[in-house]
Amino acid sequence: MTQAALPLMVAQGSGHIVQIVTTLAEHANAEFPSVLASMTKGGLAAATRSLAIEYAARGVRANAVSPGITETPMHPPETRAGLGRFHPLGRMGTVADVVGGVLYLEDATFVTGEILHVDGGQVAGH
Repeated sequence: MTQAALPLMVAQGSGHIVQIVTTLAEHANAEFPSVLASMTKGGLAAATRSLAIEYAARGVRANAVSPGITETPMHPPETRAGLGRFHPLGRMGTVADVVGGVLYLEDATFVTGEILHVDGGQVAGH
């Protein structure tokens, strides 16, 4: 998607790329086997920082949102309280929390190369 969008962004002299990565790439947890997610999403985080530097002079910003465990249909309601304990805030994130992070980055026009952790403090530690 980024490869397809970049030529238009460069031509217009502005644009903003937001990737969705994972907190697990920076905060591994043996209770969540995640080597594939860490490898792919961790690569996207590194690419985000590179894109931010490579395209800044052309008016294009690149950032990422790194969610923690988020309430989605992937997690049945009966598991959510237990999963919330993995975050210092004591709850799972919501889709609205992730959207809020994306919207913040969209509005923050002097921010590029940032990996915004929307993870209830998971990366900061317990």
